[in-house]
Amino acid sequence: MLVVWQIACSSPTSSLPPPSQVWNEAYDLIAHPFFNNGPQDIGLAWRVLISLQRVAIGFGMAAVVGVALGALVGQSIWAMRGLDPVFQILRTVPPLAWLPLSLAAFRDSSPSALFVIFITSIWPIIINTAVGVRNIPQDYRNVARILRLNPLEFFIKIMVPAAAPYIFTGLRIGIGLSWLAIVAAEMLTGGVGIGFFIWDAWNSSRLPDIIVALAYIGVTGFCLDRLVAAVGVFVTRGTTAK
Repeated sequence: MLVVWQIACSSPTSSLPPPSQVWNEAYDLIAHPFFNNGPQDIGLAWRVLISLQRVAIGFGMAAVVGVALGALVGQSIWAMRGLDPVFQILRTVPPLAWLPLSLAAFRDSSPSALFVIFITSIWPIIINTAVGVRNIPQDYRNVARILRLNPLEFFIKIMVPAAAPYIFTGLRIGIGLSWLAIVAAEMLTGGVGIGFFIWDAWNSSRLPDIIVALAYIGVTGFCLDRLVAAVGVFVTRGTTAK
């Protein structure tokens, strides 16, 4: 891929830089990801960590609310039929479409970005959790009745373990959407995250810096997906897809 890229972009008329130019012009970003020369002059690793902090908060809230709401919806076929069309409509709204509304509501970029992460990632968590709860074997429910488990005990001992593969599938989708949402939101809200760095590099015509930042974003997204998948395999004892 690098060879093809180098050949395709080596022409003087090419609008994109070849790998050799990216290496030469963005070497400091590649070799020194943790430099810190001031509030706005920091390495890409620090920018990624700042973005990850926002993702952790927004996605964490979406995971808690999404699993709880999904369990509630999954327990009632009428709630599923009534709310599923709403979920399907709202989940198709692009992340940036929520940003103007969140800015108007919160009047601050930081909570607005968290809201965009939350509202973007919660839908697959709700939907997958609800489907998992709906697919709990009837035998499990019968055992819960025999043991006279209260709703909290049923949720902890029966519902969560039985629906865990579905829940973690939703969490994997949600963490990917969270990472997409924060990068897009930071391009417009500013700050020192990786998303704003890309927008600032574009305004300064620093295409090599953008390419390096995209590599950071891709690797980080891959690591987040693998992390959630590993937790899912551990919790469900290997029954989730790796």
